[in-house]
Formats: sequence, structure tokens, C-alpha cells
Amino acid sequence: MTTAVSRQNRTLFDTLIPFSGLWVDIATVIAGSLVIAAFAQLKFSLPFTPVPITGQTFAVLLVAATVGSKRGGLAAVLYLLEGSVGLPFWAGGASGSIWSIATGGYIVGFVPAAFLVGHLAERGWDRGPWLLAALVLANAMIYIPGLWWLSHEIGTNYDGTLEIGLWPFIAGDLAKIVLVSLALPTTWMLYDRYDPRSKRGSGPDGNQ
Repeated sequence: MTTAVSRQNRTLFDTLIPFSGLWVDIATVIAGSLVIAAFAQLKFSLPFTPVPITGQTFAVLLVAATVGSKRGGLAAVLYLLEGSVGLPFWAGGASGSIWSIATGGYIVGFVPAAFLVGHLAERGWDRGPWLLAALVLANAMIYIPGLWWLSHEIGTNYDGTLEIGLWPFIAGDLAKIVLVSLALPTTWMLYDRYDPRSKRGSGPDGNQ
């Protein structure tokens, strides 16, 4: 039925928040960028690499999976702009032009990653184990520009770039991905329990 499909393709945010409109979208985008900025302050530096461990990736994935592709992607864009104009939103309270930091490529990668996760969430991937695959794909999209940018900025070769820009962060990324992949389906499950009128399929695009 048309009504069922429409409900299945709604994001968690759209389902839980009974308001809509331009101002809601604007407020959601701003709030999403602030969530990313807040988690960026969770910074742990490693002595052998300019790339810190932060909560940014977790926040980007969580925000986008919750609010959808357009608002999630725009929140990542706004976050990029906020840090670039001088707000202390980069990791550990830093700021400045995106072109001036070795980790700028990872921040750029937040934008397509957020759009991808949000896009798949809008098609039901946020309600079960398919979310894990969406998050892994999105995480890879962060590393593609991130590693290229890092190599260009500090002049490392392929193996050297992976040693300082990828391998040390795999375990942490997996932990963040697992947390997000548990948080959203659990929230949907609780919503279904308290609102039995909500009927959704159990797979992507609402399929059983």
C-alpha cells in the first residue's frame, strides 16, 4: 500500500518528531553540525601520526542515519564551513581553513558518507543488520579522500599513508560502527513496541 511504503521510508527523526517544514529542516541541519562539533572535542592524539582519534565519525554516521540524506549531508557541509571560518569545531577545538590541515580530506569525506548513510536509512536500512553494511560503506567513503589528502600533505607513499592514516583506526571505527548499528534498530524496536500501529517491513526498502 502507498501509505505503508511512505511510512517505511521515513527516517527515525521524521517518525519521532511530529513537526516538519523548512524551519525544522534548518534547525535539524544546525543541530546536526553542532553534534559533530561536540564529538570532535573527544580527541586522542597518537605520537606517530597527525591523524587523531575523535568522535567525529561516530557523530556523522549517527546524525545522517537518524535525519536522512539531505539534512545529514548538509549538516556535514555546515560543519566543514563552521570550522573553516574560525569556529573551534575541528578536533580538540582547532579551526582554520580546511586546506591548511593534513586531515582535511577526512572532513571532506564526511559529506558523501553522510549522504550515503542517510539515503540508505530512508530506504529502511536503519532498521536491521543492513545498517552495518551501510555504515561500513560510508566509513570507506571517508577514507578515500582522507588518505589521498593525507598523502599529498605530508608526502608519504602508499604503504606509509596506510600505516599512519588507516590501520591504527580500524578497531576504533569498527567500534563506532557497531554502536550506531545497534542504536538505531534498538530505537526502532522500542518505537514499535510502544506504537504497535507502526507497520514496517524488516528489510531494505521495507521488504520482508
